[in-house]
Amino acid sequence: MAFYAPTDADQGIIQKIFYVHVPMAIVALCGFIAGGIFAVMHLRTRDRRWDMRSYVTIHLSIVLAVGVLLTGSIWARASWGQWFVWDEPMLVVFLIVFLLYATYQPLRFSIEDPEKQSRYASVFAITAGAFVPLCFGAVRMAENLTHPQAGTMTTSGPSSVTITFLVSLVGMSLLFVTLCRYEMASKNATSKLRSLRRRLAGDDDFPLPAGRSAAPQL
Repeated sequence: MAFYAPTDADQGIIQKIFYVHVPMAIVALCGFIAGGIFAVMHLRTRDRRWDMRSYVTIHLSIVLAVGVLLTGSIWARASWGQWFVWDEPMLVVFLIVFLLYATYQPLRFSIEDPEKQSRYASVFAITAGAFVPLCFGAVRMAENLTHPQAGTMTTSGPSSVTITFLVSLVGMSLLFVTLCRYEMASKNATSKLRSLRRRLAGDDDFPLPAGRSAAPQL
């Protein structure tokens, strides 16, 4: 689909990484915010399904964020001659957000008690999720940005650029949702299998600890 859009006159073929890099960044940031929203629902309802959704959403957003940093470095090297520009607010803020969320899983799995684990993870997800729009809103108001703006690139060029970008964004969003559903289904199946093995071993008379029961249906 990227070949439908014209080749950039200044950057050449390397500019087409824009159609992967930017949609990936948008979906990752939206995933972080969605994880915070799911965490709010978990604290309100104490329903572990919301905790599961928050965890999976944040986990996959971290994976996408790694892809954003890799593709961004390739693009920066080709365009600016550097792998990373430290005086560019957009790049630095995204790196800070990534490093913040990189502590999510170590924090979560350092807590053995399932109830405390889900509760503390939800508080982290809410706090970090609120941090994302605040930081990027401040960056948008900054001046002298070196980093190209997606809105400018898609509206100032030919319609084929806009169409290609929107199709790429929709495709990345659908990929993210599909991966989320597959991972949640996998965790449900694994939890149910563990529960069945314990019952077959004769442990069905003993209740499983909270959070260790079969994962709720989606």
